[in-house]
Amino acid sequence: MAQAIEYIQFGGPEVLTRAEVTSPAPGAGEVTVRIDAAGVNPIDAKIRSGLRPTGAITAPRRIGGDGAGTVIAVGPDVEDVAVGQDVIVFGATGTYATEITVPTGCVQPRPPQVSAAEGAALGVPAGTAYQTLRSLSVRAGDTVLVHGGSGAVGQALVQFATLWGAAVVATASGRRHDRLRELGAIPVAYGDGLEQRVRAAAPAGITAVVDVAGTDEAIDVSLRLAPDRARVATLVRGADAAALGIRAFLGGSPEPLTPRQQQLRAEAMPVTLALMAAGRFSVELGPSFPLAEAAEAHRALAAGVDGKITLIP
Repeated sequence: MAQAIEYIQFGGPEVLTRAEVTSPAPGAGEVTVRIDAAGVNPIDAKIRSGLRPTGAITAPRRIGGDGAGTVIAVGPDVEDVAVGQDVIVFGATGTYATEITVPTGCVQPRPPQVSAAEGAALGVPAGTAYQTLRSLSVRAGDTVLVHGGSGAVGQALVQFATLWGAAVVATASGRRHDRLRELGAIPVAYGDGLEQRVRAAAPAGITAVVDVAGTDEAIDVSLRLAPDRARVATLVRGADAAALGIRAFLGGSPEPLTPRQQQLRAEAMPVTLALMAAGRFSVELGPSFPLAEAAEAHRALAAGVDGKITLIP
């Protein structure tokens, strides 16, 4: 039988348990993927803890939205995905598992240059970054301020923005500045004097801001530096965005993503995979854990380790 990580109540990492599950055969428009790696995202922990409301739990719930593996079965009408094909999985529910059945819209062929762990690290970070920058109309000539640039989403933001010809100033702790320089950003340390450091790094001014940090400092500095609040977005303080006059894409926002924004997140997957195959986009991998140690992976996530955490079934 297949195995999956489940939880039956909200709480700390300890609520995650491994269970034997029945993997349904793929129906019309579906495929079954053997999972070789699953990405661990901050949203997973927020959902598990109940910090992100998802309704009352009435049956065991599975967890995880991103993964990578090999197609082992296809539905009767599926023609564009084949058994034996290596794919990434994104926008799903339950990738912390040995296998998963999902609609074909949740998979994308994975080129041989991209490892399973790298592919599992793409869904939420790359999709979020790509959609956010497109929604803010970031382009050549812009100077973008990214708060929290060293995380998975932040690194994707830096890479897309610089590839599109924008300059990027990114905040991070000092020990992460070398990584940001490698990606093409001008790193600045957060803390007292942040506004002055950003102004020095971008003397011509900031034209767009993406907040992945969620601190009061990040919000306050953004409001002082950005001339157009319609080009300021938060990915973590969504509940506060309307009152601040800025934009939010999920991150607690009461407004769901529009169909166009959802489309952009899906569009990001083939774009990112092609860039990776060409050596123009990279993923920083962090520690990996066996599937049975999902709770330990969530503890590492809370501790703030460097690089993308993955689970290996």
